[in-house]
Amino acid sequence: MESLLFTPMNLRGVRLRNRIVVSPMLTYSAKQGYAGDWHYVHYGRFATGGAGLIFVESTKADPRGCTTPNDLGLWKDEFVPQLQRIAEFAKGHGAAIGIQLGHSGRKARNALPWQGRKPLASHPGVDHGEDWELIGPSAIAQGNGYFMPRALTVPDIEQLIAAYGKAAGRAHRAGFDALEIHGAHGYLLHQFLSPASNQRDDAYGGTPEKRMRFALEIAEEVRRHWPDDKPLFYRVSAVDEAGWSVEDSAGLARELEKKGVDVIDCSSGGMTGRSIVDPEKPPSYGYQVPYAAGIRKLSGVKTMAVGHIIHADQAEQILREGSADLVAIGREFLQNPNWPVDAAEKLGVPNAFGTVPSAYGYWLEKRASAGFGGKPSTWQSSIKG
Repeated sequence: MESLLFTPMNLRGVRLRNRIVVSPMLTYSAKQGYAGDWHYVHYGRFATGGAGLIFVESTKADPRGCTTPNDLGLWKDEFVPQLQRIAEFAKGHGAAIGIQLGHSGRKARNALPWQGRKPLASHPGVDHGEDWELIGPSAIAQGNGYFMPRALTVPDIEQLIAAYGKAAGRAHRAGFDALEIHGAHGYLLHQFLSPASNQRDDAYGGTPEKRMRFALEIAEEVRRHWPDDKPLFYRVSAVDEAGWSVEDSAGLARELEKKGVDVIDCSSGGMTGRSIVDPEKPPSYGYQVPYAAGIRKLSGVKTMAVGHIIHADQAEQILREGSADLVAIGREFLQNPNWPVDAAEKLGVPNAFGTVPSAYGYWLEKRASAGFGGKPSTWQSSIKG
């Protein structure tokens, strides 16, 4: 039986060589917003490893939106050349490459994760040492230990929408094939959606329709600057701990599709300090896949599944069951940047080494012909155990 995971897919004018996506993962390694050699090597190894689509991590359209001082930026033209270098390398090795645009809102201005991730009372701004102001839909802090944001004015909102559009234009000039708007994990767009963080009484708050307005206007402006032949993704927290539901996400997905969004990337949580996962019961394999399945069924919009997708047959089953159209893998790619090759071997895909450069594929094929590699997946045995 032909593998769905390794069946090419067309999204608008972009052809993916397989359905395997490298999920956007923050590495906090930029300098004043600029990408460097770290990013070139980091994303390049996923391209040489055979991924179909690679997403560059959350990149900020506004310096105030950086989660840490080391986030990537796309708020000015000077960032384009280094990102272009990354995009050209990935596409030169057969991968499509996308970039995620984000804004942390009231969750911005933190120490690096390996330095405690503590919210910072103050810090020089990432762009040029400017005052780093926290902003949000309302003057409500994220929780204990977080600092109070300034509520955005309507002119502020209009400026942010324009900034997203300009960043999308820069992403196009840099040569990216796909773009994703980050609207999940308690960041700015998610903050507007939730009544827990949005208590405005104007056109951007109150009813669900008004709380959706900012996200929809962002999507519309991004699509206006993003070519018709390139796909647009939107990442949602399909459910959150403040009461947002899969049904709410499906409704949002239908409206986003009208604005030109092609795929919903289905994650969860992040609105408060509480977790939607039972701390006594660690997340299981594919614990967020049902969200992708639910949104896909209720909205009719394509979805991408994420969350502890580890094994080849697990990813294949997600697609065969119709739970999602694409499978995004994150930290497993950090463990094994050649995950697609390993998966192709385990699934018995013909010419399993054909999607990696010959400098790798030739030797890996010789290795396999000598009786090494291609071991069966351990997913089914692990979940049974």
